[in-house]
Amino acid sequence: GSHDSFSYWVDEKSPVGPDQATAIKRLARISLVRRIMKKWSVTQNLTFKEQLEGGIRYFDLRVSSKPGEIGQEIYFIHGLFGIKVWDGLKEMNSFLEQHPKEVIFLDFNHFYAMDDSHHHFLINRIRSAFESKLCCVECVEYVTLLYMWEKKHQVLIFYHHPLYQEYPFLWPGNKMPAPWANTTNVHKLLQFLETTLGERSRYGTFHVSQAILTPRVKTIARHLVRGLKNTLVHRNLPMILNWVKEQKPGVMGVNIITSDFVELVDFAATVIALNDLLLEEDDSAT
Repeated sequence: GSHDSFSYWVDEKSPVGPDQATAIKRLARISLVRRIMKKWSVTQNLTFKEQLEGGIRYFDLRVSSKPGEIGQEIYFIHGLFGIKVWDGLKEMNSFLEQHPKEVIFLDFNHFYAMDDSHHHFLINRIRSAFESKLCCVECVEYVTLLYMWEKKHQVLIFYHHPLYQEYPFLWPGNKMPAPWANTTNVHKLLQFLETTLGERSRYGTFHVSQAILTPRVKTIARHLVRGLKNTLVHRNLPMILNWVKEQKPGVMGVNIITSDFVELVDFAATVIALNDLLLEEDDSAT
């Protein structure tokens, strides 16, 4: 999976998003401030299509209306506005059309400046984009690849808002917990990932290990121009990747792992390779 999956492009010319504090919005009237914000808002370099081609199958999505804009269009957002959600969904569906055995998870986990009419608009966009590819809510353990292939389903949508109850193809957000370490310290991050993995099995859900470091205000202040990638990611990604290599998949192990700048190391290939351990278990059992 990728963290803030859509943030490969954000619009530094647009107003700052409603996910930001009032003080930041005031500061961001200065174009230089928006340029600096971009360096900290962008957490991926690859488009959706490129991420899919690189092996990413879980997408962490934050969305917002554009206050003051006529209509109900919804955009991806991370500090600054990204592309329209509709354009991203179409790009993903195009990939799925060409790869009918591939399955993706779309996790809509943050909503800003959206009332119920915005939500219904977005949900109808999701339905229009994927139609029969959408997998209705089911017991997590039943949703195997074989199950998906038999039903010709390719998309699981997780929707962290009460309106999920009105649509059978929206999975509740609590079926996709993604505990957040909120630290700049790689050792604290790895300890947190270990602890939350140990608690996973009791819930009967999917599970996201967020292998990401989060900048604090003082981190950004000290390294304004360097941005997230050069300040936190480059230096710590190798150690995070080593942790990934030591994991085992399955009920008691890792499920979905997300990272920033997924192309900087062999992140997706490393995570995918963990599945070979499941095959080895099957072989030894037979």
